[in-house]
Amino acid sequence: MRVGISGTHGTGKTTLVEALCAHLPGHVAADEPYYLLEEEGYEFQFPPSPEDYRALLTRSVRSLCSPPAPSGTIFDRTPLDYLAYLAATGADPAEEGDAALLRPAFASLDLLVVTVITPETERVMPAAELPGLRSRMNDALLELAYDDPLNAWEDTPVLELSGPLDGRLGTVLAALEQTRHG
Repeated sequence: MRVGISGTHGTGKTTLVEALCAHLPGHVAADEPYYLLEEEGYEFQFPPSPEDYRALLTRSVRSLCSPPAPSGTIFDRTPLDYLAYLAATGADPAEEGDAALLRPAFASLDLLVVTVITPETERVMPAAELPGLRSRMNDALLELAYDDPLNAWEDTPVLELSGPLDGRLGTVLAALEQTRHG
């Protein structure tokens, strides 16, 4: 199974990716586009600029599509994250994304998981940098996940994780089992 985990910073994405890889034999975590770009010599601004988010969007699409990652891959972030960050900084995601490139990227996923800010993440997780951006991105992500203004992920099942942190792994595993048999 190929699973993409999306969510604003500080919502437990990486922890969930690691837990899924530990519970799904043969699955590996794909490196986050931010780290891939850093390794390639890209220099990010702080806070990230719209150009940085565009570079991340492009790299995320490339990670999902070419060369194709193995079937047992869990992606820590998807193009949806960077469209949401662009929206959170005032850009129009419908103008930022190329649907012709995004469709095959999302079609390669069996499940798109969205981690959201909850009272528990606020209480349990370390304080996140740029809290205003984090909140705006969270809202933009949820709107994009369900509205899909580019018609790019409409055929990809979306699972929103808004429940308890200790139930996330089981919820995703159950959704994957349903996807396998559905």
